[in-house]
Amino acid sequence: MSNLERDPREIRCATTGTGEGAEVLTGREVPLGGPRAMTVRRTLPGAHRRMIGAWCFVDAYGPQRATMRVPPHPHTGLQTVSWLVAGEVLYRDSLGTLQEIRPGQLNLMTAGRGISHSEESPETVLHGVQLWVALPDAHRHTGPGFEHHPDLPVLSGPGFAATVVMGSLGGVTSPATAYSPLVGAEVAVDGTGEVPLDPAYEHGLLLLDGEAALVGPGPSESGPLEYGPLEYGPLEYGPLEYGPLEYGPLEYGPLVYLPPGRAAVRLSGRGRVLLIGGEPFGEELVMWWNFVGRSHDEIAAFRKEWAEGEGFGAVEGFGGAPLPAPVLPGTRLKPRGRVR
Repeated sequence: MSNLERDPREIRCATTGTGEGAEVLTGREVPLGGPRAMTVRRTLPGAHRRMIGAWCFVDAYGPQRATMRVPPHPHTGLQTVSWLVAGEVLYRDSLGTLQEIRPGQLNLMTAGRGISHSEESPETVLHGVQLWVALPDAHRHTGPGFEHHPDLPVLSGPGFAATVVMGSLGGVTSPATAYSPLVGAEVAVDGTGEVPLDPAYEHGLLLLDGEAALVGPGPSESGPLEYGPLEYGPLEYGPLEYGPLEYGPLEYGPLVYLPPGRAAVRLSGRGRVLLIGGEPFGEELVMWWNFVGRSHDEIAAFRKEWAEGEGFGAVEGFGGAPLPAPVLPGTRLKPRGRVR
């Protein structure tokens, strides 16, 4: 999916200052296109935290009746991860790929040095997430590629079943290609379950549907810890494991960030939760529009190539013109790290 903002802001981050406790990233609503466009809730990049592991972009949408129509547009230096809860989306790219995606299936596009693609759907109930993974420097110039995975492995335990979309979780590994240590999973919660985590990873949790809560150890275990319910309306959190922080009411669709150091997270309720995570990303990036690069000049060169019809190929079969690139800001874009 494209960032369709007409005046995209420079996305800046810093390599230190992870903070000691959990954070709630409320995000903002972004319309994709004109007055009848679908609205997404963008929680990454945020005002403070720009990344969770290599995950650098999270757009959640729906459930809403809408038509998705994202014209051909370019990408560099990233992977796009498309995950549906409801609906269907037709994907095309400059490699000649034509692939429909349905709930429970993964469409993974690797931009590498450059690709263009489009996405569209009929008017239907759409509900899902679009995520970007930043490619590390050693792999960001790889050739573009596309993968469709209709069947993904599941990690099951008491009270939960986790479909492993990207990376590994509890020893279960997705077949999707990943270029850095990370995890992406849809966790179906039914009761109370303890989902294993890699303590070297930072993690994010986003409610997809139903009701779910992050809960702490029981009375016989050390340390009182309890989180309020992950829900679409107002939400309050109790004391946190990493410090006596409290959060007031949150907007619909917050992303809860957990710093490294956890070997598991306990979830309770009946619903589905998106889990993302990875080793903290140590490289500085420049993210602007649909490009991930390392310098202003690199981003400017990507934009020029797209504007001149070079470097990204052509998407055949889409009934419309490619998406024009926005004007670069008047100041130079600066590479930054993962938090401001």
